[in-house]
Amino acid sequence: MRVVLIYVRDPQFYAIPSRERNANGLPQVMGFPPIGIMSLSSVLKQAGHECYMYDQANPDTPDSAILQAIEDLEPDLVGLSFLSTTSYPYAKLLSRKIRERFETVRMAFGGVFVSLNADLVKQQCPEVDFICRGDGEPLILDLLANLEQPEKVRGLVWEKDGKIVANEAQDIQRDLDRWPIPDRASLPLEFIESMPLDVPAVLSWNRFTTMQTSRGCPWPCVFCDIPIFNEGKWRDWSAEHVVDEMEELQRQGYQAVYFVDDHFLLRPKRIEAICQGIIDRGITIKWGCEGRVDSVARHLFPLMAKANCLSLMFGIEAGSQKILDRLKKGQTKEQIMTAVAAAKDAGIEIVHGFFVVGSPDETVEDIRETFEFASKLRVDSFGFNRLCVYRGTPLWQEYLKRGLVNDVHDWYKYFKCSSIDPTCLPGEVIHAERSRGLRRLILYKFTHYPWQTLKILRRFLRHMRYRDVAYLLFKPFLGKKAGATKSEILSRQVEHSREKDRAAELTQMHGDVVERVAAASAEERARHGVSVS
Repeated sequence: MRVVLIYVRDPQFYAIPSRERNANGLPQVMGFPPIGIMSLSSVLKQAGHECYMYDQANPDTPDSAILQAIEDLEPDLVGLSFLSTTSYPYAKLLSRKIRERFETVRMAFGGVFVSLNADLVKQQCPEVDFICRGDGEPLILDLLANLEQPEKVRGLVWEKDGKIVANEAQDIQRDLDRWPIPDRASLPLEFIESMPLDVPAVLSWNRFTTMQTSRGCPWPCVFCDIPIFNEGKWRDWSAEHVVDEMEELQRQGYQAVYFVDDHFLLRPKRIEAICQGIIDRGITIKWGCEGRVDSVARHLFPLMAKANCLSLMFGIEAGSQKILDRLKKGQTKEQIMTAVAAAKDAGIEIVHGFFVVGSPDETVEDIRETFEFASKLRVDSFGFNRLCVYRGTPLWQEYLKRGLVNDVHDWYKYFKCSSIDPTCLPGEVIHAERSRGLRRLILYKFTHYPWQTLKILRRFLRHMRYRDVAYLLFKPFLGKKAGATKSEILSRQVEHSREKDRAAELTQMHGDVVERVAAASAEERARHGVSVS
C-alpha cells in the first residue's frame, strides 16, 4: 500500500534563517527532525509498503504542494503527526483542506497530544477517519492490514454509525530493537544543530540529526505528560542497537546527533556499553542528551565526554527547594550542584539548565532564590520559561479539582499557570523578576565565570551573525519597542507563550480564520527576511 506521512508544525516556532542551502541544494532548518514519521517510514518500507514524507518546516512543501502530492500519489492512507497543543490548529486546518479536496482518502492523526485526547480529537475532527493512540510502529501496520475492519486495530479511535468507538489499547511494546532505524534519507531537508528551542542559538553547521534510544520517564513531575503517555514505564533500545545506528549515521555523513530521550541517564550499565561501543568502533559523531540531576550514572560523565558527548541538558526547574517539592521534581539543590559540577569536571563542553518561573505558590523571594542559585551553577547556558499547564499532566488534574480548568471546554488549551491560578504571582511581576534576574545572572557569569562564558559565546559567534548573538545576550537589558526586528523574530522562541495561547484559542475557530492568521504571520516573517513553513 501507499502512505503519505506529514509532520505538522506550528509555523511560529520553526524558523529557517535566510541562508544559502546546503551543498545538495536542500533547505536548512533550525529545529529537530520529525523522528516519529521517519521511524514509521522505515517500518512501512520494511513491510513492503510505499511511504512518502513531508515536513511543514520545509519551505519547498507548503500545504498546496502537499495537497498536490496527495492528488498525484493517490495514497491509501494519509497520516498527520504532531506533538502538542500548539500544532493542533494547523493539523485541523490541513486535515480539512485534505478532506475538502479528497472525499474518500483515509486520514489518521497520531502523536502524544492525540494519544492523550483521542476521543475528544475525534469528536472535534470528524473529517479524520482514525485517531491513533500509543506507539505508531505496530499500529500503522495493523491499520493498513485492516483498513476495512478498523474494529480489529488496537489503539484506534474511529466512528461507526455516528458513534465514536475506542478500541482496546495496545500493549506497551518492550522489544524496541525489532524496529529498523529511522528513514532519514527520504526527507529532503537538512536540520541545523542548535540549542533547545528556549535558546535559539546555532551550535554548528555540521550535518545534524536526532536519535531516540529510549522512551518514557517514570518520575511524576507535575507539569509533564510523559509518564501518563508511557504509563509510567521506561523502555530502551539495547546498547548494541544504539551503537549500530550511530555507526550507520557516521557512514551517512552525519557529524552531530542529539538523543531526544526523556531521560538518557537512567541505566548506568547501558550508558557504559553505549559509550564504550562508540569508542571501540571509532565513531566520531558529537552527541548530546538530557537527564535528571539525581542520576546514579554521574560517575560515567568522564566516559561520556571521552565518547564525544558534547552537551548535557538538565531539567533543574528551580533554585528554591520549596518549589522543587511543589513541582514534585524529587531532587535537591545539592544534587543539582553536584551533577552540574560533575559534568563540567568531566569535560562535557555544554551543560544547559532548564528553569521555569511562575509556578504555583512561588513568591518573589523564590524567583530571586532561583536566579541566585543559577548564578552559582557552572552551567554554560540556561533558559527560563513560564510554567504552563495542559491536559494529561498531574497539574491539570489538580486544577480540575480546584475548578480552575474545565475538561469539556479547556481540554485543547495551553494555559500559563499565572493566568488561571491565584496562587501564582501576576504575570507582570513574573516578567519583571525574570528580566531583572536574567540581567543579574548574565553580569554574574561574565564577572565570575568569564572564560566559560566567553567560550560558549565564541561557539555561537562561529555560526551566527554577531547581531543575533548580541540580541540574545542583551535582550534582558533592552526596553520594549514597537515592531519586531529580524533577530526578535528568530528569537521569539524565548518568549513564545503568547503565541501558544493564541494557538490554543484558534482550535475553536473556523479553519479560514486559522488560515488568515498563518498567512499574516508568513507575511510578517517574509518582510524581515526569515522564511518559515
